Amino acid sequence: MLGVPAKLLGVIAMFGAVLILFVLPWLDRSKVKSIRYKGLIFKAMLAIFVVAFITLGYIGTQAPSPLLTTIAQICTAIYFAFFLLMPFYSAIDRTKPVPERVTG
Repeated sequence: MLGVPAKLLGVIAMFGAVLILFVLPWLDRSKVKSIRYKGLIFKAMLAIFVVAFITLGYIGTQAPSPLLTTIAQICTAIYFAFFLLMPFYSAIDRTKPVPERVTG
């Protein structure tokens, strides 16, 4: 990719995966912050993220192979897509109404 060594891309991705957690509060555009009141889109994206996260953890313990490398690249794209697309899908997601006992 544009003459950038693969190891450098790996290091950039590793630091990006950690640093993206620091901007997470500003990425969520939902009216509610509790998962209990979030809509179906957010819950589906979270389920896909969890599967990708667990898959990456498992693949990290295995010997490298072309198939596992491809699966890891797809799961890495899903990992970053969850966070980078969050402003869009959290803004359009329909949330459940928050009870007055929580808001008031």
